[in-house]
This record gives sequence, C-alpha cells and structure tokens, in this order.
Amino acid sequence: PETVSTDYDVSDLLFFEPLTQEDVLNICTRLNGAPFDGAPRETGVKGVIVQYGGQTPLNLAQGLLDAGVPILGTSPASIHLAEDRERFGEIIRELGLRQPPNRIAFSAGEALAMADEVGYPVLVRPSYVLGGRGMRICNNRSDLEAYIDEALGATDRDLEIDRQHPILIDKFLLDAVEVDVDAVSDYGYPNREPSEGRCDICGIMEHIEEAGIHSGDSCCVLPPYSLSPSLIDEIKHQTKVLARRLGVCGLMNVQFAIQGRVVYVIEVNPRASRTIPFVSKATGVPWAKIATQVMLGRSLDEALADEGIRDVRLPRHVSVKAPVFPFRKFRGVDCVLGPEMHSTGEVMGIDAEYPIAFAKALYGAGISLPTSGRVLVSVNDPDKPRVVSIARELHEMGFEIYSTIKTHQTLADSGVPSVIVSKQAGEEHPFLLDMILGGKLDLLINTPIHTGSASDEGRWRAASVQCGVPLITTLAGARAAVGAIRALRAGDMRARALQDYLAKTNAPVSLGLGEVVG
Repeated sequence: PETVSTDYDVSDLLFFEPLTQEDVLNICTRLNGAPFDGAPRETGVKGVIVQYGGQTPLNLAQGLLDAGVPILGTSPASIHLAEDRERFGEIIRELGLRQPPNRIAFSAGEALAMADEVGYPVLVRPSYVLGGRGMRICNNRSDLEAYIDEALGATDRDLEIDRQHPILIDKFLLDAVEVDVDAVSDYGYPNREPSEGRCDICGIMEHIEEAGIHSGDSCCVLPPYSLSPSLIDEIKHQTKVLARRLGVCGLMNVQFAIQGRVVYVIEVNPRASRTIPFVSKATGVPWAKIATQVMLGRSLDEALADEGIRDVRLPRHVSVKAPVFPFRKFRGVDCVLGPEMHSTGEVMGIDAEYPIAFAKALYGAGISLPTSGRVLVSVNDPDKPRVVSIARELHEMGFEIYSTIKTHQTLADSGVPSVIVSKQAGEEHPFLLDMILGGKLDLLINTPIHTGSASDEGRWRAASVQCGVPLITTLAGARAAVGAIRALRAGDMRARALQDYLAKTNAPVSLGLGEVVG
C-alpha cells in the first residue's frame, strides 16, 4: 500500500512484502546481514521512513522504534500526539484554534447521550469495534440508533465497548467548505531548536463538494477558487503553528472546514497525503524528494536550494483533481457519495481558467459534459431552493429540463420551465428510468433523498452510470459543471504539455505512469 510511489529508477531496491512489523524487521536483517540491534551503523539500514505509505506504516512506527529501528522524520511520539483524540483536542485549545464539537463514547447509550449534547447532524467515526464500517452522517437520533444497532449487532444501550476502540462522534458542519493543506516542515528534526525550524505550504486545495464527502472522492482545486485572501492567510497560519507545536519533520496534511468565516481543524495527519503527487505536478516542486532530504537532516532552506527553488510561487494556472470510480463494473450499485471512500483512482486537469480545468478533469475521468440536450433536475427538499439558479442557467443555454413533480413545482414557481417525469411506470408522465435506459437524457443532477440500489433514485443513478450518462449528486458539483458547460460552449478544450504550464512557476516535474493530465 502506498500514498507516494517509489519508482524503480529512484530506489536501489524494491521489496514487495506485506506492511507488517515482522516483514520490515526481516528486511532490515537482510540488508544489515544481522538482526537490527539499534546501534548506529555506517552501512545497511540507518533508519526507516514511515510517511509515504498512508496510515499503515504510521501504525508500525512505535513498534519499530521499540525494536531498535530509528524512525526518520516525525517522531512516533509526535505521531501519537496528532492521533490521540483527547491530547490533540488539548493542543487545539492551547493554540487557540477551533474544532467542531466532539465526544468519545464507550457504550451505545453514551453515544446517544453525547450526540444529543453535540447536536445533530453528527458524523459517526468508524473503529475496530464497528466491524470496519465506514463513517456515517446521522441526521437524528433514530439514524444513530439504527447505525449503532447495525454496527454493534446489539440493541443493549448499556453494552460496554472496548476502551481502545470507542465510538467517535463529531458535530457535522452544514454548508461548510472543506480544504486540504499539504505542508513540509523541519521543526521536528532531533537536536534542532524550534526557533530554527520552518514550515512551507506545499498547496492549499479547496474541495468542490461540500464537507461530508470523503476527501478521496471529492474534486479539489489548486489554488482555492472561492476563498478570500484573509481566509487563505489564516489557513496558512494555523497550519504552521500546528506543524511547530507537533514537531513535524517532513510532510503533513491538515484538513479544515470553513463555515462562514470560521476555520475549523478537522484532522492533522503527520504524513504525506494522497494529494502530494497532485500538488507536486501542479506547482512544479518535487515535494516528496524535498521532504525526504529534510528527514535525512537537511534544513528546509537547504533542501529547496538543492532543487534551485528560492521561493515557492503560486501557479498562474488552475489544477483540478477528480476521482475515478469503479461503479460501471458493479451493475445496479448506487453511486451516491458520502463519508466513505469509493474511488479507485484520480486524474488531473489543468488550464488557465477554473471552468475548463474542471471540464478537463472530468473528461480524464471518463465524463464528457454535454453542451446541449436534455437534463434531469431532481433534488432533495433542502436543495430545492438552491437548485433554481443552476436550472435557470441550463435553460438559458438552451437545455430542455426534465424534473420530478416537487422539483418541477419549485422551478415553476421561479419561472423556470421543465417537463414532469414520473418515478413509477404506467403514469401519465414519461417514466424516468425508461428515459435513462433509452438514451433520452444527456445529464442527471440528482441530490439524494433515499440511497441504496433498492430505492427509485438508486436505480436511476445506477442506470445512468451503466448507460454512460453524466451524473452529478451534489449541488456544488452541479454549479461547477454548469460553469464548465458554459466555458465549453464559448471555446474549445486545448491540450498543452504540463511543462508548458510550469515553465513560469517552478522547476518542471516528470509525469508518472498511468496519470491523466490535461
């Protein structure tokens, strides 16, 4: 498992072994010619980097250190500090930052009581005791009761949970913008004073979808397209004070949620994120290489100078990362997005302007937005007032709009014409599922009321994927798509080499195999 790839022409040896403590120690023994005893070595393994393989190697860090293997970069103690929910909460308060209200419950009854304290909706975090199930957003008490009963396989509200694997409950922030920040820091290098350290922001990525969609399933934009300069400065400030307080040496990823003008820290990962290769290609800076030099003892200033970089400049172009989903391989599966990750890959689109960059990213992911034709607009009740402006733009561009009866009424009240479609066969209006299967629709905008392959909506969404009809399940995604359609109608999508975009930014970077760049 990996977050940052290691190519055969970068490393001297590649081992294809499971990521377990036993296997890593066996590799150390193989390379050293003897079991690792923890003594300083001139040859063989001098240490292990755990930042580039996702969460799994972070979980091995303390065990490897206890076995005598030096951990290069951020120390296991600092890793634990970022991952221990209670201690990290104390650090947030110490630094004067904000987190969404959250609680830790050790029984089903506690979880229900604490959710009432926090206030619905809540995001329930998975843990081992929940059978590996994904996160879920619970909008009310009955949602949470159903989730706990299903996950724990019991209805006993006093059932005690393993104290090592509690239920984690967070207040879910409605209408919040999610932001990912990648940074590199040399604060935590051993025997270096904190005052000597430095943290640089690699990239700030604004998610197109609202908070609540897994970051791996969200489209994201670099640089941010809607955040004010003051908010961006505040995000940079909070990232740097977190890096310094946690003693990060190497890469770090911070996830923020912005509600109004308030910045909340959602999570800090003292490791490389899946976004680092994307950020490197967007900025022209080999961040994984620079962070490795920092972990080996060079200062951040020295590591940047080695690459000929005096200062990291914001790119003049816009880069969009879009996820790739496997839904077409699973006939009948509902493809609605949520807190649980479903994507199996990602692509990248670049252009001077955001709308075309977004269109390129979708095109790379196998989604071609129509510039004319018929579009279904059918959204849940909270989204009905907000979809009117989207539908109006589509109508002004000449699209013929179809909608289910309640959405139709909302659009009609605002002067946007649409044709009613039926959810059930045999009614007077055209049957929506037949229209999708018959190729009579060119785009679907459907924010879910009901999920699951057994629901009417689930069947529509599954049919659209099987038939290759573009499907959008969030209003934020719909707004971005409408902007992209308008841009496509005004001009054409022109491909350029990545190096052409980076010529005026920083040093050029090479393309990795299997990645799509517009």
